[in-house]
Amino acid sequence: MHNDITHDPGEGLSPTLERNIQALVERRRREQRAAKGQEKLADAITAFTGSMAFVYLHVAVFGFWIIANLHWLPGIPAWDESFVVLAMIASVEAIFLSTFVLISQNRMSAAADKRADLDLQISLLAEHELTKVARLLTQMAERLDVQPDSKRDLEEASRDIAPERVLDRIEETRS
Repeated sequence: MHNDITHDPGEGLSPTLERNIQALVERRRREQRAAKGQEKLADAITAFTGSMAFVYLHVAVFGFWIIANLHWLPGIPAWDESFVVLAMIASVEAIFLSTFVLISQNRMSAAADKRADLDLQISLLAEHELTKVARLLTQMAERLDVQPDSKRDLEEASRDIAPERVLDRIEETRS
């Protein structure tokens, strides 16, 4: 008897986590659709030039070029015995490829900056909310006359943190 077990890709994930994953996937799709034609072209070229197919193509073309111009292939006349033309082609190609890579890296860097800003905002929001919860716990403990084991830790957690002061302090310690 054949036992078909279907696996739900969201199995084991909370509905909130699943919703967040779907929102991120949809956001990336929107960003890809919104990319300019030039950016898409640069990304496609960068993806191809970063592949093994690109390496194999170059091994074949450059290998043929070198072998033919070394007179190792009978019947094929040499056209670039000094390899100056090959060097020029490789140099021009390198200039364009590095430009395409930089364009793609700039787009990826901008996306990473957006994600870092979002992470910071979420962290600040979580810190603010945890501070409120710590204050509420302190008030509840006082009202119920409960002495926490670490009152100092609870008091510290109930204080607001100024993110700009944290950044200033980090910069001070790097100097």
